Amino acid sequence: MNERIQTQLNKQPKTWIFQVISVLIVVILIGWSSTAVNFKGVTAGGMGVASSIVKGIFNPDTQLLFNFTNQGVPYLLLETVCIAFLGTIVGAILAIPIAFLSATNLVPKPIALIGRVLIMAIRTIPTFVYGLMFIRVTGPGPFAGLLTMSVASIGMVSKMYIESIEDLDTKILESFEASGCTTFQKIKYGILPQLMPDFASTIIYRFDMNLRDATVLGLVGAGGIGAPLIFAMNAYKWNQVGAILAGLIILVLIVEWISSKIRVKLARG
Repeated sequence: MNERIQTQLNKQPKTWIFQVISVLIVVILIGWSSTAVNFKGVTAGGMGVASSIVKGIFNPDTQLLFNFTNQGVPYLLLETVCIAFLGTIVGAILAIPIAFLSATNLVPKPIALIGRVLIMAIRTIPTFVYGLMFIRVTGPGPFAGLLTMSVASIGMVSKMYIESIEDLDTKILESFEASGCTTFQKIKYGILPQLMPDFASTIIYRFDMNLRDATVLGLVGAGGIGAPLIFAMNAYKWNQVGAILAGLIILVLIVEWISSKIRVKLARG
């Protein structure tokens, strides 16, 4: 028995040369990339600013943190959540027809190719650029952030939708058709029960991403808490920066906990 095992092991291809070459290539690439790192900008003044940032984060401005007016952290966080949530919902709805028209198991390949090219084009443009474009159209404010989140969500959500649609169990649909079910009944009882858990999980995951992107969009004036954050940083008000970051951390933890619970429930049915 041991001889047979040894014989099989000897027949295995010798991959150590390939592994060694791969490691050497990675090491060379890391060394080459490190030549672009410049430490000249790290001065004593920079270290002082970094120290002030850390102190401000650990000593947040409690008045700003617990200010419930439209200038306080709670209101700005709520605005950020609303932008991310509505943007995700609108983007998820718009992605449905694009995904169905891009699924090769439902439409001819030329039509599916056009849909996939459209999705690729949407995904190519960064969210930050969408924000700058919509601010020029609608002016600064939450509505620009909502439109940005909606369009930016279409690319990723459509791609995930397509994977779910192409993984449909067609045998179930064939059994419904053999039973004499109508098209509406096949969609209601054969397609939607298979797609809804994956669709819901995709929407929740995208909402997590949009919540973080909405914070960055505020830096360009698209509403949310990003604008007060950059103003506080430019004014070197690190206590206010600490208050805003503390609110963001708490918000992200709460949203992550809720979304994890929902995803577990969807996975377990």
